[in-house]
Amino acid sequence: MPARKPFVGGNWKMNLHTDDAVALAKSLADRFDATDKVDVVICPAFPYLAMVGKTLKDAGSGIKLGAQDAYFQADGAFTGEVSMAMLKDIGVDVVLTGHSERRHVINETDVLINAKTLAALEAGLEVILCIGEKIEQREAGQTHQINMAQLEYGLAGVTAEQMDRVTIAYEPVWAIGTGKTATPADAQEAHDRIRRCLKFGFEWGEAIGDKVRIQYGGSVKPGNAKELFGQADIDGGLIGGASLKADDFVAILEAAC
Repeated sequence: MPARKPFVGGNWKMNLHTDDAVALAKSLADRFDATDKVDVVICPAFPYLAMVGKTLKDAGSGIKLGAQDAYFQADGAFTGEVSMAMLKDIGVDVVLTGHSERRHVINETDVLINAKTLAALEAGLEVILCIGEKIEQREAGQTHQINMAQLEYGLAGVTAEQMDRVTIAYEPVWAIGTGKTATPADAQEAHDRIRRCLKFGFEWGEAIGDKVRIQYGGSVKPGNAKELFGQADIDGGLIGGASLKADDFVAILEAAC
């Protein structure tokens, strides 16, 4: 198995206004300088992307700027949407696609998620494609089927070359914001199955599937991060609530080093 540099993302969701977002970004940039050991991205809400990006740039930080969503069309009459080119224009590096809240609250389809993934990659951005099962699917023994289907739909049409800019985030929906967390062994089992699908379920070949980073996104905290990140196929995390507090997020980043 190749060495995969850990990748940890902070998804701030619909939280923090100007002062708090800028202060948190500055605190992270000042306190964490190990981006040679772990890739880091923070994803503020749309109105604060440019300000947070400037804060990171002014601090000389290696932390990347991420957007929580984007639209797949290049331009046009799509009121309220934001294009990939607009995001690149303000310094965004990474786009989330398929986050569970966009799947199950906003009701985005697999087809739309795939269109966004392809558009982001074609624009030269990195993508974190999120997949994961709901509690009723887990209880029905459908975890792996759901993950594989979302993976196959989400990555349809992605080339081997583009896979260098794709990260997968496994988010068990039942463990997001609930305080529940899959055991490290449970998380590793899901990641192992995802890894096997990446290696053998597509035409890219085993070597590319081995290189893809798979984040865990289910209530990662300072107390469980080290053990989770120590699993063979868990290559970091996509962090929600714990990324809103500098102390907690820095502790998680240090656990990934």
